[in-house]
Amino acid sequence: MLAFLSFAGFTLLVAGIAWYKTRHAHLTDSTEGYFLGGRTLTGVFIGGSMLLMNLSTEHLVGLNGLAFRTGFIVMAWEVMAAIAIVAFGLYFLPKYLKLGISNIPEFLERRFDRDTLMITSILFLGMYVISLLPIVLYTGAIALESLFQVSHVFQIDKTTALWIMVWGVGGLGAVYAILGGIKAIAIADTINGAGLIIGGLMVTLFALAYVGNGDIWAGLSDVYQANPDKFNSIGDEESLVPFSTLFTGVIISNMFFWCTNQSIVQKSLAAKNLAEGQKGVMLCALFKLIIPTIIILPGIIAFHIFQGHLDNPDNAYPRLVQLVLPEFLVGFFAAVVVGAVFSTFSGGLNSSVTLFTVNIYRKRLKPDATEAQTVAVGKYLGLGLALVTMLVAPLVANAPDGLFYLIQQLQGIFNAPILSVVMVGLMTKRVPAIAAKLGLLFGMTAYIICNFIIKVDIHFFHLVGILFVLNVVFMLTIGYFFPANTPYEAEYTKQVDITPWGLVWPVALLIVLGSISMYVFLAQDAPQYVMYGYYVCAAIILAYVFYSMGKELMKRPELQQSTTEEI
Repeated sequence: MLAFLSFAGFTLLVAGIAWYKTRHAHLTDSTEGYFLGGRTLTGVFIGGSMLLMNLSTEHLVGLNGLAFRTGFIVMAWEVMAAIAIVAFGLYFLPKYLKLGISNIPEFLERRFDRDTLMITSILFLGMYVISLLPIVLYTGAIALESLFQVSHVFQIDKTTALWIMVWGVGGLGAVYAILGGIKAIAIADTINGAGLIIGGLMVTLFALAYVGNGDIWAGLSDVYQANPDKFNSIGDEESLVPFSTLFTGVIISNMFFWCTNQSIVQKSLAAKNLAEGQKGVMLCALFKLIIPTIIILPGIIAFHIFQGHLDNPDNAYPRLVQLVLPEFLVGFFAAVVVGAVFSTFSGGLNSSVTLFTVNIYRKRLKPDATEAQTVAVGKYLGLGLALVTMLVAPLVANAPDGLFYLIQQLQGIFNAPILSVVMVGLMTKRVPAIAAKLGLLFGMTAYIICNFIIKVDIHFFHLVGILFVLNVVFMLTIGYFFPANTPYEAEYTKQVDITPWGLVWPVALLIVLGSISMYVFLAQDAPQYVMYGYYVCAAIILAYVFYSMGKELMKRPELQQSTTEEI
């Protein structure tokens, strides 16, 4: 009962704050307000919303399940994500905000043609419905079933209980997304994001205290000494995530997700200016370096506690939470888990609706549609997509290599083709539209044939990397022999101030250093020359960071005024 009360209390608190913050904003009356929050988001809300759009139950359940199986080598997704986010903040975001676009396919229409926009919009819609939203709902259902024992309370089998959880959470998430728009989502995401990080850290600390009989440090030592192989960051070629894949498909997948994926990019496109957007992006990247303590370490602790014996490793995290958290905290954490599901689910629905209404409905089906008609169609579409997702969700059960790994494999269909077309579009001026369309179709078809039909004997991440390079070469070759008649010239708008944040470069370097540091210190038996090289590079980067921060600090008017008065 106490768990349920704390669950209901925190859920209502988040909903109340989101309503209060947006009650007078009228941001659901227009397409820009509904899809981009009126371009008013500040750094904290952008960073929190991006983080929670990414961090959901497919991470808490799925990635901890993979860590239960393999250990810290699965941190590749999180650590490389921080580097990809830095690249987004430094290169991609300034270009997107200058163009004044509301979604990525809109840029591809300007750069290539309307058919390219149509193809990428359909690909994004397919990705959300096939590889993201169903798995988010299903992993959320697993977590809630384990935390609240729904099947036991209502005396029903677990399959039925999971269906109930899928439809309950999915239905509420759909209402949340359809009625609130992106600003309500961003505000609730930020609160839930803080709760998820706090709650996740509590699970880790309580679990370590459980192992160490009240002593957290002793618990960590026990887990490490009993399972040293689980703490190695370097995976061999036979492992689930070989180290070599960091430089092929892992970085490509992360670049796609953080630099071109509509559901993520849309949060930063709603920034009030570039500086606030970059602050939010770097805040998200910084948190990604902390996240392994929440979505990887608990899986290893669970492996230690349960002695590696669980019928399904994807149940490791929910079982651990139920075991180590006090009852009132179980309810709070369940509320945070539901919030995380709402975030990713509602964010994915909002992005899907944006893609359809802006790129298909208003451009192909009804060009003369009013703002009110467009928003109304978007809400009906969101409801329809939610229903389809809830029907598909339970069908992803029992993935052989875990649910998170299944997501990565399915997203391989989309990430290399879309990222390659966006990058060629940004970096060239004469590659024609036909190259982009053929590149999208070739990349998607080749991956499906090679990975799912022929099943070539190569890690799917290497396949993603190879296809990305082939796609880029393919498009550049067409552009060389059949260039566009007129070069593309970007038309920059003045919708937002694009003055960059003064500290963006030093903070970016600090985050990259943190990413490398995690790999260096968790790599077992690293050569001495690697360590010496790391220390030299770290010293240079830190010196630059402190110099830049001091220089930026002296630019503040109050400091300049006090210095002048002293003189």
